[in-house]
Amino acid sequence: MLTRIDLRGSALPGVRELAGLLPRAATDIDSVLATVRPLCEDVRVRGAQAVREITARLDGVDLADFAVPQQAIDAALAGVDPAVRAALEEAIARVRKVHADQRRTDVTTDVVPGGTVTERWLPVRRVGLYVPGGLAPLLSSVVMNVVPAQIAGVASIAVASPPQRDHGGLPDPGVLAACALLGVSEVYAVGGAQAIAVFGYGAGSCEPVDMVTGPGNVYVTAAKRLLRGLIGIDSEAGPTEVAILADDTADPVHVAADLISQAEHDPLAGAVLVTTSEGLADAVLDLVPGQVAATKHSDRITTALEGSQSGIVLVDDVDAGLRVVDAYAAEHLEIQTRDAREVAMRVRNAGAVFVGAWSPVSLGDYIAGSNHVLPTGGCARHSSGLSVQSFLRGIHVVEYDERALADVAGHIDALAGAEDLPAHAAAVRARQRA
Repeated sequence: MLTRIDLRGSALPGVRELAGLLPRAATDIDSVLATVRPLCEDVRVRGAQAVREITARLDGVDLADFAVPQQAIDAALAGVDPAVRAALEEAIARVRKVHADQRRTDVTTDVVPGGTVTERWLPVRRVGLYVPGGLAPLLSSVVMNVVPAQIAGVASIAVASPPQRDHGGLPDPGVLAACALLGVSEVYAVGGAQAIAVFGYGAGSCEPVDMVTGPGNVYVTAAKRLLRGLIGIDSEAGPTEVAILADDTADPVHVAADLISQAEHDPLAGAVLVTTSEGLADAVLDLVPGQVAATKHSDRITTALEGSQSGIVLVDDVDAGLRVVDAYAAEHLEIQTRDAREVAMRVRNAGAVFVGAWSPVSLGDYIAGSNHVLPTGGCARHSSGLSVQSFLRGIHVVEYDERALADVAGHIDALAGAEDLPAHAAAVRARQRA
């Protein structure tokens, strides 16, 4: 459990080579495209009937109409555990508070007298938000997807989540309750790749969307890849992962618990400890079996921790540790070192950074106010997590008067000539007075 990689005592390799040495879950999206492509095409061609047949075959639920009735959404909220409702309400309030500060404002730049460029920020018209419901019904994902879309000003929001046989073919009641609290009334009991196809092509009462966000399994990810271009997507999410950068000041009980909590998501989840302390590594290895045995999903967690995607990396010092975690570019990165905030501010690549002993990933998963829809598989090197900005498009509005255009006509002429596009220059000359 948790294989060791010892990088001490010699110079670290370059970023690419280093990234290749580190534990990482392998996800082969291409391998499922042959399954997902005909499924999506079937939804495109046959619509709701195809969805009904696919859902019956894959989920064991035969739904004449996969749209969730409003009374079912209302009933889920009425029946939700009061403690869960209170937690959801607090999560919504905190996520709204953080994301409200992300809203962009229009800016007009006076380039020259009589010439301006205004950047307008306009929301996507309609979005489809996917909420997983396989190994765990992620009702918290409803909050993380819906809140930034609402703050961005998206006018039309639909949610899809897999039907549950234990709940009469409806999505998980907690998912429905979260939708109710957020005022989302358009919910569909459909999961997997077929849900993405419903959003992309439209089926039944669901009109096509312009963008799809939310995590999912490899089939969901493959469908997002297939439909990208027809729809916008947030990312091609892979298995979840956590990296912890720790020194000898870290509490091994905390570190072990945090590795286990992330492994709880999925047998493919990655849990990586990068540490300067062999003593900490030994203590964590000693603690993990007992903590795993005491938790509910011990088989799933054991599979994740014993997989090639998980391990302990020993480094000489914190500087080397920072190089390692930047090469890994974790979805979630915890810093449990001396001067943790200072170390955290030096991190360049991570979906989200959790600073110190009292900021575990579980906090961010639910109620810190941050967003938990984050880049995986090293994509934090170039991509951000879900935010209000994800649902906005910047549009440049160009307005020059006659004099301002005349002043640059010569430059346009020169550049159009250099590109052998004379009609570009002619379009300007046509506006010049004799």
